[in-house]
Amino acid sequence: MASTLADEHTATAATAPAPPAPAALPRRTRLFALPEVRWAALAALAFLIAFPLDLAGAPAWAWGPLYAVCYAAGGWEPGWAGLTALRERTLDVDLLMVVAAIGAAAIGQYLDGGLLIVIFAVSGALEALATRRTEDSVRGLLDLAPSTAVRLTADGEETVAATALAVGDTVLVRPGERLPADGTVLDGASEVDQASITGEPLPAEKRSGDTVFAGTLNGTGALRVRVEADASESVIARIVTMVEEASGTKAPTQLFIEKIEQRYSVGVVVATLALFAVPLAFGAALTPTLLRAMTFMIVASPCAVVLATMPPLLSAIANAGRHGVLVKSAVAMERLGSVTRVAMDKTGTLTEGTPRVAAVRALPGFDEDEALAAAAAAELPSEHPLARAVVTAARDRGLRPADATDFSSVPGRGVRATVAGRTVRVGSPSGLLTGDLPTDAEGPEGAAAAGKPVAGHEAARRAVAEYEEDGRTAVVVLIDGAPAAVLALADRLRPGAPRAVARLRALAGAEPALLTGDNGRTAARTADESGMTDVRAGLLPEDKVAAVRAWQEQGERVLVVGDGVNDAPALAAADSGVAMGRAGSDLALETADAVVVRDEIGAVPTVVALSRRARQLVKQNLVIASVCIGALVVWDLAGHLPLPLGVLGHEGSTVLVGLNGLRLLRTTAWRRAAA
Repeated sequence: MASTLADEHTATAATAPAPPAPAALPRRTRLFALPEVRWAALAALAFLIAFPLDLAGAPAWAWGPLYAVCYAAGGWEPGWAGLTALRERTLDVDLLMVVAAIGAAAIGQYLDGGLLIVIFAVSGALEALATRRTEDSVRGLLDLAPSTAVRLTADGEETVAATALAVGDTVLVRPGERLPADGTVLDGASEVDQASITGEPLPAEKRSGDTVFAGTLNGTGALRVRVEADASESVIARIVTMVEEASGTKAPTQLFIEKIEQRYSVGVVVATLALFAVPLAFGAALTPTLLRAMTFMIVASPCAVVLATMPPLLSAIANAGRHGVLVKSAVAMERLGSVTRVAMDKTGTLTEGTPRVAAVRALPGFDEDEALAAAAAAELPSEHPLARAVVTAARDRGLRPADATDFSSVPGRGVRATVAGRTVRVGSPSGLLTGDLPTDAEGPEGAAAAGKPVAGHEAARRAVAEYEEDGRTAVVVLIDGAPAAVLALADRLRPGAPRAVARLRALAGAEPALLTGDNGRTAARTADESGMTDVRAGLLPEDKVAAVRAWQEQGERVLVVGDGVNDAPALAAADSGVAMGRAGSDLALETADAVVVRDEIGAVPTVVALSRRARQLVKQNLVIASVCIGALVVWDLAGHLPLPLGVLGHEGSTVLVGLNGLRLLRTTAWRRAAA
């Protein structure tokens, strides 16, 4: 029926009007398209030019205007945000940073003020860019679903917009096309790549009565599909909605210093005003009172506190980047170290995402190399992932596939070809071991078609049952109608996956969970190989999000590790998300807080451990900064702290915490985290 359906619509396809090409949309926002990035770049450039001139002792007219540009370009946005917050009767660290920078410039410390401005401007620009890139990927996800569809009517075919399809419509999906809507197969047979929805590494066989999803890729057969959901209700549309909602409702995260910024800001401002106003009220002279208040504001300003937080986190980000892990912000780096629960995807995360031949079981009358070479020769013209796996396995054994002729492919059954004068079939057990074989061959194949037993069938069925029970995909090889071998194909576990799982278990203090859209047997085998006991299989994207939300409601801080479109909603909903970068989807890469560029699963626990080390250094630095600031403040309040000495003490503490934070730049820091 499948081949008839394909033939029936071959001529129609030639005469049907070509669907209009969808309008090209920009997929990624360019770096300098955002005003935040342009202002931050201008501030950083002006600072980098002024800094060496200032240190070299150049005249003030050479570097002064550059510092002014730095202050104006990088400080106007946080300053305006601070003033806006002030109108709402709140103080935030943005306004305090701007005031501190202006105060530093007022006493000649232009370098310190400029550094604060650049840190804040660059941080804000990176956050704005990350947000925009995520929005770009969400919009690009909709491109997975085709913009047009071929709807079948009483008068024939018509090409319509996919959004115009209604529940109950029947659509024709030709080989190689993407499904335009969620629906049920009415007629035909094919293999559909559903990796974008379920994460399964192998195409799924689809026949009458099976469910299919919009945006998935049809294989070699033609399908008639009844539409079961509007475009806005399709699984792919729900993924988009879930990512947007998770990104929008996710609780805002902050660096440690930002959590106390309100009280600290109010305290510094109130104390500075009091030091200035109270002595004046009792008749003190203006100049020394102003100088003392200014000294207090400088020594109490949060420069050292800000640098106590940022250098360890930025150093950890730089070190992780050198080792193939891109962490997108200081907030993301800090948050990674606080996770208490880890959830991992299977295909493309714990496994390589590519099927490989794991075993070859030769059947009576054949040997392994003979059967594998014949199968590779028959599969060589095919583009199916299983075909590539068989050919690769033969070449790895040093076998050279012979030339094949009369190649044909039947969805749901596999391929057929003539190799060295023999008829070779390679395909699914359900299609080749039923005894319902074509009668266009002589010898044993014709006998099988007549219902007579063929030697090796029972052995083949036992091998198939054994492999499928173990969660592997079984493929049967027939030579002249006789079963020659059964191949077991499986998605290979990534090197180091068991150790990575064990380290994540130790770091989080809880059993990692495997969340996958794949079938239960395959998931159980992968979990067993990687040392996991919490296995949840057959999950759609919304099911993964529900699992993450359930943990969060229990007070857990969840880390999700994934790579596909189907993982993106969970990555967005989680407290921290890490994407595998080499084969990861655009949406997953943009949604995640960190990307493992080299696809080394062992880097995930290492970056978590590095984050924890950075958090420890942040706490050390905060203690150092607090002690130094406290001592200088007490000196200024209880005695007379000379302004130069106050500036020296303030700058000394700032340099000290900065150097302490830079310790994580060393290569040994990554090695210790990986130990």
